[in-house]
Amino acid sequence: MSSELWPYITPGIPDQLFERLPGIPMTKRETRLLLISHLRLQADTVLWDIGAGTGTIPVETGLLCPQGKIYAVERDEEVASLIQRNCDRFAVANVEVIQGSAPECLAALSQAPDRVCIEGGRPIRAILQAVWQKLRPQGRLVATAVSLENLYAISETFAELQVRNVEVVQSVINRLETRGRHQIFAAVDPIFILSGEKVA
Repeated sequence: MSSELWPYITPGIPDQLFERLPGIPMTKRETRLLLISHLRLQADTVLWDIGAGTGTIPVETGLLCPQGKIYAVERDEEVASLIQRNCDRFAVANVEVIQGSAPECLAALSQAPDRVCIEGGRPIRAILQAVWQKLRPQGRLVATAVSLENLYAISETFAELQVRNVEVVQSVINRLETRGRHQIFAAVDPIFILSGEKVA
């Protein structure tokens, strides 16, 4: 990794260090830290990140899992290229960008995951069912929801799949920002993080 960009081993790379594209969502730093903590990574974790967007999660987890493998799945070709550029920017070599639509493209991934992170995604039920079949025993599944409909769909599918040790957290984060001559607290978009385990 470029020591000039991020000379630390702790996660939480500042948002402004990533290359971005207009209209492409980015998991903000504070939310990213929550997501990563729910993944409970190990040095050799195999992670599928579905709906990888700007690539912040693949970059962070790639740095945290030096002996692991990260598959960043993104359906849009231009966005997939952005993920690769951000990986190159931080010299992350253990991320493979998969350009395709989930769940159809998941069959091409060469390694079964220990961890799965689903950041949005449609159709969410079909994606959850597909990754659950591939997830290794004792693996962890983490999914995010920004709408009540997605929250309900993920919760219901978790129950159908018999996901164990389920946790649900809603982030409530504010940042101090300067606007004109004033400093105000601005809310980071709230998000639900649902996680659980595949016991057998």
